[in-house]
Amino acid sequence: MSTPITDALTSIGVVRSPLTRPELAPKQGREGAPDAWIELIPGVLEGLEGLAVGQAIIVVTWFHQARRDLLKVHPRDDLTAPLKGVFASRSADRPNPLGLHRVQIREIAGSRLKVGPLEAVDGTPVLDIKPVLAESADW
Repeated sequence: MSTPITDALTSIGVVRSPLTRPELAPKQGREGAPDAWIELIPGVLEGLEGLAVGQAIIVVTWFHQARRDLLKVHPRDDLTAPLKGVFASRSADRPNPLGLHRVQIREIAGSRLKVGPLEAVDGTPVLDIKPVLAESADW
């Protein structure tokens, strides 16, 4: 039984990418993904203060084209691989299709961030941006 979340997620922006279909995108950014732009909504621009070109960030996205009804997948869509639970995979298909993308800021231009490499397709909603920490208490 799932626990409903009462606060709704809202998009802070959208990915603008030459990648137009999920099946044509690399599985991970480091596997040949292009640079892409993140267009942010005006109400969040103050949140960019302190970010810099060259900095590594985590972009949190909502895989809006993903299936939400799958709990098992063939890893990397390899049908010869045994099925695995989605929580043991990086599949976009999952109950809550959040994407985590470690990218580098290439350019900051007003309300737009050029980042890369990013495997998210054009139109993917952006939910959050977080800095990559050199050391983390989570480890």
